[in-house]
This record gives sequence, structure tokens and C-alpha cells, in this order.
Amino acid sequence: MNVLNLQPSLAGATRAELSLALAEVGVPAREIRMRTGQLWHWIYHRGVSEFSAMRNIARPLLDKLAERYTLARPEIVAEQVSADGTRKWLLRMPPKGPLDKGAEIECVYIPESDRGTLCVSSQVGCTLNCTFCHTGTQGWARNLTTAEIVGQVMVARDRLGDFPGGVAPTDGLVPSGEGVRAVSNIVFMGQGEPLYNFEGVREAIGVLTDGEGLSLSKRRITVSTSGVVPEMARLGDECGTMLAVSLHATHDPLRDKLVPLNRKYPIAQLMQACRDYPGASNARRITFEYVMLKGINDSPAEARALVKLLKGLPAKINLIPFNPWPGSPYECSDWETIERFSEIVFNAGYASPVRTPRGRDILAACGQLKSDTQRVRARARLLLEESHAVGPE
Repeated sequence: MNVLNLQPSLAGATRAELSLALAEVGVPAREIRMRTGQLWHWIYHRGVSEFSAMRNIARPLLDKLAERYTLARPEIVAEQVSADGTRKWLLRMPPKGPLDKGAEIECVYIPESDRGTLCVSSQVGCTLNCTFCHTGTQGWARNLTTAEIVGQVMVARDRLGDFPGGVAPTDGLVPSGEGVRAVSNIVFMGQGEPLYNFEGVREAIGVLTDGEGLSLSKRRITVSTSGVVPEMARLGDECGTMLAVSLHATHDPLRDKLVPLNRKYPIAQLMQACRDYPGASNARRITFEYVMLKGINDSPAEARALVKLLKGLPAKINLIPFNPWPGSPYECSDWETIERFSEIVFNAGYASPVRTPRGRDILAACGQLKSDTQRVRARARLLLEESHAVGPE
């Protein structure tokens, strides 16, 4: 009989949480700062997964830590690799109690020749119900903890050989070369609205950007919001990351339909929050995401309205060809329409790259993320029932 292991993991912990863990196993107060630094180095710089691998810490202390804690990462339930090298992981978080089976979310890794971008989730599901987004059909369960957000990055670095001594997989593209990290960029564009989990996201960014550990640059971290206006200034002040805004429409009636949050924070309020965003400049432009929906928001008139809406803002417009998912009510704009839209925006002086769809074949592209957990479990139950029905020969 398997006994559920409910020992909490320190992988993903903040410095304050590591200090508390050390105090709880009896480390004297005068040593805690030093010991916290040692743990931090081994967990986040070296990426160890066992306390016994920490070679400059006394064995009795390591044994005490191992009795109460683990260094477990989220469990990889499933991994899919796209024809273009994109990877999608279905991850199960460690259970938090006897009745908790562990929350399950998806995150996506997008490799390019000179960088690797990890798209992380901030919530289990999403509350926003954007009508073009698959995740919105899943419902919402809860916020992810700081450790669960950081854990996604640690899983990716483990799997991609990004920690010292790690070995990169051979079944897909992984950036390589001197000074090139497999995970060099983080985007909070997975499941959930990051600014509805502000504290968890803020603390995770603190762990990710700590120079003695994972050491990611704040300029290589982008937080995307659908327009939670009251939290946008806090994001700039307290996190200092790049900002992306999920816009998709230039007038309230249409955005009310596509992004229902707009009814609470309409476009005028959203644009003012963008103009006030701390640190926004030509060197730190705000990215506006605009999904191209056939016959909905892709006309030349809409392109000109977008230019007018963003006038004076240090902005870049990311045009995203709609990525279909089963049952979606929209179609992707024709390529000629997208090119015409992009040209109008570009001629007005704004960078308007068309995002190349990545991972469509494994439902890993923008707007497609949704855990297949229910379907997978239903299939497993069916197979189990069939095996019981047949019985032993």
C-alpha cells in the first residue's frame, strides 16, 4: 500500500520560507542567514533534488531537513513535443492534504535558436472567460502558490538540462552555445490571470530574478494581463518586469464580448493605466496582444483604430493568428488580411510582428492551453473497467 507523502517541498521556497524551515529544525538564529544562502545556492543555482547532494552542509542538518521536507518538483504527468520543437507539460502539484490529489496545470516551452521561452501558469484554470481562449472554458479552481509557479521553471530546467551537469534531451530543439540558457525568458501567459494572483506572482518573480540562484533578468520576464487596472501600477513598481496587455479590440462593445473583464475596466481606464505604467519607455515598450479573428476585429478600419488608440504610447503590437481549439466559435483571419493589418500598423510607426504559431499540433499555442486531465482520467477509468470486465485468462 502506497502512503501519501505530505512532506512539503522547499523547491520553489522564498528566502524567508527557507529561513523559517531552518529555524523549525533547530538551527541557531546566528546561523540562519548563512545556512539560507547555502540552501539557496544548492536549490536554485545547482538545481539539486536531494538534500544529500549538498556537499558543504553538515550531514546531521541535512538529515533533519530530509525528515521534514523534500526538494520535489511538480510531477510531469504528460509531455508532448510538437513537430516544431515546442514542448507542453501537464504538471501535477504536490498534494496539500490527504484529500488533495494535487492541482494539475499546463506550461509550455518554446525554443528558438538564440533563446528559450517558458510560458508559465499562475492559476488553476481562469475566471475571465475570454471567448476566444480555450483555458476560459475550463473554469477556475484556485491560485497557484509561489512555489508552484517557480516549480514550473525548475521542471523545465531539469528536463532541458539547464542546471549545471544537466543533459539536454535529443527529441527536439534546445538552444545551445556559450552563454545560452535553455530557459532564458519567462512569460506569464499560461493558464490564469497573473494580476489576480499578484502576491504569488510577485514573490515568484523575486525568486526567479535573485542573482544568486536562477538569476533571470527582469527584462526577460513578461507579465501579461487582460486588464486588471488596479494592479498594473503595482506590477511596475514592485516587480519591474515587462508588461503585455491582452487587448484584441479597439472599442468597448467588441472587447466586452471578447474579454468580459472589459465591462469592469473599460478601454479608456486600461489605456490610462498603460500610460501610467512605471518604467514604460521606448526601451521598455508595452506589448499589446491582438488575436486575429476572421471578420471580427481584422479589418483595415480596426487597424487604423488601433493606431489611434495607442498614439503616444511606447508600444509594440503582437498580432496573433487565432489558434483553433475543439468547439471554438471563431476562425483565424486569412493571411492576406493579417498582412494588410500589419502593414497599416507598421506604417504608423509601430512594430507589428505576426507571431508564428508554435505547438498548434499539440494544443500548446496561444489561447489553447487547457488541462486534458478529465479526458485522460476518463480514458484511464474506461481501460480499468474493461480490464476488470475481461478478467484474467
